[in-house]
Amino acid sequence: MEGNLRPGSILVSDAGNKYAVIKLLGSGGQGEVYEADHDGKRYALKWFFKQTATPSQKNIIDKLVAKGIPDATFLWPQDVISAPPGEPFGYVMELRAKAYRSIVDMMKRRAEPSFYVVCRAAFNLTRGYQKLHRMGYSYRDISFGNLFFNPDTGDVLICDNDNVSVNDQNDSPVYGTPRFMAPEIVVGGEKPSRNTDLYSLSVLLFYMFMLNHPLDGKLEADIKCMDLHAMKQLYGTNPIFIFDPNDDTNRPVEGYHDNAIIYWKIYPESLRDLFTQSFTDGLRQPNKRVTERQWLDALANLMSGIFFCQNCGAEVFYDELKEQFNVGHSCWNCRKQVQVPSSIVIGRNRVLITGQTKLYSHHVYGDQDMSTVVGAVVKNPNNPKLWGIRNESRENWTYIRVDGTRIQAPIGRTAAVVKNAKIDFGQVTGEFC
Repeated sequence: MEGNLRPGSILVSDAGNKYAVIKLLGSGGQGEVYEADHDGKRYALKWFFKQTATPSQKNIIDKLVAKGIPDATFLWPQDVISAPPGEPFGYVMELRAKAYRSIVDMMKRRAEPSFYVVCRAAFNLTRGYQKLHRMGYSYRDISFGNLFFNPDTGDVLICDNDNVSVNDQNDSPVYGTPRFMAPEIVVGGEKPSRNTDLYSLSVLLFYMFMLNHPLDGKLEADIKCMDLHAMKQLYGTNPIFIFDPNDDTNRPVEGYHDNAIIYWKIYPESLRDLFTQSFTDGLRQPNKRVTERQWLDALANLMSGIFFCQNCGAEVFYDELKEQFNVGHSCWNCRKQVQVPSSIVIGRNRVLITGQTKLYSHHVYGDQDMSTVVGAVVKNPNNPKLWGIRNESRENWTYIRVDGTRIQAPIGRTAAVVKNAKIDFGQVTGEFC
């Protein structure tokens, strides 16, 4: 496979850095991506084709480099290699590690992450887009083709950032990927924005959890020729959610959309409600689309509500609605009843107590930080049946016994897991249930 750049050639960036071209990694509609070396470190180098190396594209890249990366989730342009007007140019970004896989790999069963990893990957990518939007940008082309995830950890990398634009400033010709574009873009009424990003994000999340498109049901199965007219009808002029509670004309078809049928029943009502909002009211009313914060709160609770079936070991999701109606939890895999572990409720967050449980900053401070550990479940070394939460934060806690007695739980000490006992974290109090 040969590209326009020869291996061994040296390119000098605007900042004066020298990059040695190693090999061609791949090509797409806009250009080619190479592996390159600078001072012993490998990078990815994107080199635009002559027809896509426009002044407008160059201006976008220059602004992105100057603005800086939203967070480490993004393979962000960090150095520009300019060229005379009308000639190809390129930019440098971090090289994607080999451990990362595409969402397509998950859909085709080439990668089978745990439910917890899927939840964490969904959380991480949503957090990344939230930070991007807070910088005043819209991504314009959210789809599974622009996302990679680590199937062991749930870490994500968002690539193809060279069309990111200031929100509502349409200086890029990219409008999105078919099936991910918001209906108002499909019918030609609007241009990409943060609101259309929110729709595309919801589609991507639905794909990740249900392995099916949210609008691909009976209406899609009945189409004999998926031409532009059919796609415009299905995803633009008459989109109908496959689980719309008020319209059953586009339900998933057994034997054709089995993923959606199976997975929809596995997840708790709280997640299904957000998807229903996204693809009913949110289809035609952009201001009613689910925000990043709503997704992050729900995904954090989803991660914190996973426990293992005592019969077969499968991951099971806690569903608060079942508790409200006094309906027991059952395992989706073996169909047997399961015992829900103890939990600690901190504000709107419920964290189930298992041997792997950790309290994160988000649980205590509500800051959408699900990486910083502030507490960890440990077993009493003298009695393994007794569990506690060790304070791994930077603040002292107060443990409140069932009788109301208050005991200091400084950093490094453990608070016993006892039903109806509480932990005063300083800003908020959690109660064991």
